[in-house]
Amino acid sequence: MPASRVSAEAIAARLSAVGLTTRVEEHDRCTSVEAEVPESLSAESWREVLEVLAGADHFGLHATSLNGRTLWAVVRKAAPTTGDVGGPSYQR
Repeated sequence: MPASRVSAEAIAARLSAVGLTTRVEEHDRCTSVEAEVPESLSAESWREVLEVLAGADHFGLHATSLNGRTLWAVVRKAAPTTGDVGGPSYQR
């Protein structure tokens, strides 16, 4: 099992322990975790969720009035090389 899958499964397990229902999916370059977040999630649970998400490479919260709130996290399969890194201080 790829290391990204192991990390994503660990994130999903910890989110499940907080009471969230999770989904883990494999993609070409990453493994993702999604979880629906109920309106009633306590402040203590939110702190735990944020601690869990610190183990991901990227994470966020998608919120809409139609579909509620979906938490997502991504664990990359390989670290980017220098040529793949971008951003405001990007240099070649």
